Amino acid sequence: MAFAYDNLKLDKGMYQEAGRTFTQVLESQDPSERYQGTSLEGLDAFQRQLKRFDIKVRGAGSDVVEKFFRTADSAVLFPEYIARTVRQGIEESDILPQITAATTRFDGMDYRSITAQAGGDEKELRPVDEGAEIPATTIKVQSNLVKLRKRGRMLVASYEAVRYQKLDLFSVTLRQIGAHIARTLLEDAVDVLMNGDGNGNAAQQDSVKTAGTLTYDDLVDFWAKFDPYEMNALLVSGDVMVDLLKLTELQNPLTGLNFQGTGKLTTPLGANLYRTSVLPSGTAIGLDRRFALELVQGSDVMVEYDKLIDRQLERAAITTISGFAKIFSEASRVLEV
Repeated sequence: MAFAYDNLKLDKGMYQEAGRTFTQVLESQDPSERYQGTSLEGLDAFQRQLKRFDIKVRGAGSDVVEKFFRTADSAVLFPEYIARTVRQGIEESDILPQITAATTRFDGMDYRSITAQAGGDEKELRPVDEGAEIPATTIKVQSNLVKLRKRGRMLVASYEAVRYQKLDLFSVTLRQIGAHIARTLLEDAVDVLMNGDGNGNAAQQDSVKTAGTLTYDDLVDFWAKFDPYEMNALLVSGDVMVDLLKLTELQNPLTGLNFQGTGKLTTPLGANLYRTSVLPSGTAIGLDRRFALELVQGSDVMVEYDKLIDRQLERAAITTISGFAKIFSEASRVLEV
């Protein structure tokens, strides 16, 4: 049985179609629905092209980088391979999906978000007499723009230096680049959570009763200040994590068993706990991840395809454009230890 993917003409112009990724262009020409019930079911259009040119990108039997450049068509696949591998590194190191309430894709560099106040008269559902006006919640456009930032890393390597390197090993370097990008994005998110997005919505600052000493009472008091929200995520610096692990209330058998078995902690207050080195020492950020933070994406992972295809690697920029906005300012607070 002949398949359409074997006869597709690939060219670098497939990276230039506005509003569509390389894989989406491939899918439009070679839809995955055609392969249901066949041995190729479960592969997307890009993975089918790897199979077409017999390029193995992972495992002990992975091919060398040179395999991508055996033909002009297969060379076109190389930027997408890099983008996917970098994206994998981002996802492996990324805690943003655990603290982000919404993700907005936006074509531009300046974005204006919305906000509304929670609690008080604006959110109370009071009894309404016949003919009386129903209380309204006003959603407002933020006064100041959220600026998106271009973040990335430069990949520098000659084709001669990597042509005989196994793709499985080369992928490790690409995933590390993705991890660096994820860390930088988290730094931006933490900065917005703490200091706001320029619209006067910096997080309220709380402190422990005794400077330098974190107690369970401090945590309970911190948790109680989130009403009408709930503290369901807690970002902590490394030293605060150590303090938490030493609390008697976190040393019960169930918590210890969960930590030893999975490496994950759940605090007695019901919040998911995330340690990150991007936070200043002695700092914790509590938030209601359902309402606190918006991720604005100007672009996904982008790779300079011309240099990778025509010049066989050399130097290529791997970038992503994104920014963050606070949705409800009261949904996050900072605790200084």
